[in-house]
Amino acid sequence: MMKLKIHAFTLLVTSLIIFSPMAEAQNKSAGIDLSLWKGIATQPSDSLQTTFFNLGLFTQMNQLKGVSLNGLSAITKKNVCGFQLGGLTNINGENSTGIIGSGITNVTGNNLRGIGISGLINITGHNTEALLISGFMNITGGNSSGTDMAGLMNVDCGQKNTGLKIAGLGNVLLSNLTGVAVGGLINITGGKTTGVQIAGLGNIARRLQGGQFSLINIADTATQGVQIGLVNYSRTSAKAKFGLANLNPDTRYQLMIFGGNTTKGNVGMRFKNHLFYTILGVGSHYLELSRKFSATAFYRTGLGYEVCKDFFLSGDIGYQHIENLDNKGVDDIPARMYALQARVNIEYQIKKKFGIFASGGYGITHYYDRSKIYEQKPIVELGIILF
Repeated sequence: MMKLKIHAFTLLVTSLIIFSPMAEAQNKSAGIDLSLWKGIATQPSDSLQTTFFNLGLFTQMNQLKGVSLNGLSAITKKNVCGFQLGGLTNINGENSTGIIGSGITNVTGNNLRGIGISGLINITGHNTEALLISGFMNITGGNSSGTDMAGLMNVDCGQKNTGLKIAGLGNVLLSNLTGVAVGGLINITGGKTTGVQIAGLGNIARRLQGGQFSLINIADTATQGVQIGLVNYSRTSAKAKFGLANLNPDTRYQLMIFGGNTTKGNVGMRFKNHLFYTILGVGSHYLELSRKFSATAFYRTGLGYEVCKDFFLSGDIGYQHIENLDNKGVDDIPARMYALQARVNIEYQIKKKFGIFASGGYGITHYYDRSKIYEQKPIVELGIILF
């Protein structure tokens, strides 16, 4: 078997050496290109040649309409239409249509339609209408439609980007997004986002008319958009924001100091917008645990409006985490609990940066480690608002 392979390889090399000068001299395309290296092939790569089948190590062709298989690389001056597989690279000067695969890099000078798969990177000079899969990065110089999947990053430079973008690190779109961008860390859209951005850390969009879902969401304008995350920021009010902190240039940052029948002392920061607000804070001495120190951390989100001048009415729901510290084990008190609470609040603004408020509501305190309620009762709170 080994001797047969050696004889076949020797025959291929011999035929290439003998017939390559004849093919170049006749300047005719046989449609079949057997190639060892640039210039050592059964078919010349001049402008009159079209290749229908190519098998080689390193090949340079004029254009391909068919199948190309190379152990190392293929360089095609004009168009490729069909199936192309290179061990390392495929470099096509104009358009690629069909399936293009390589171990390291696929490069298309103009447009790509079909499927591009590479171990490292896909590069398209102009538009793509394709499924792109790469281990490292996909780069499109023009418009992109279809599905882009990259181990690290997708970069699209055109005016229109539609379809699905998935990247281990992130997606960078210099203009508009109509579709879904999923980034392990971040998504950046330089134009309008009418689709959805989903990221592990942050989303950035110039104009948001779709949705952002991440820990941090940032948009320049977001009048028709929805932001859901820990921190949501936009220079204009979004259609809806859901997060620990919802911010825009008109957001008021207000310090709240209050106490009540559930937690004796609390300090919170309220992020107040035109209608919506959120509150983050901490408190101490929860319930009847004043014999020893206990602590809480809470989050509330709500909706409020001005009933008349300087008089506000609001309502919110909240979650409270309770650390019982040295109280644990006393009277069946666990190390930690949580409470779900709802409140209605009335607020009077005495001065521009000073107000008072009163709250009434209901809370349920629950064990973390068992399906059992520790306590449920009405809530009454009084406090002041600064700034």
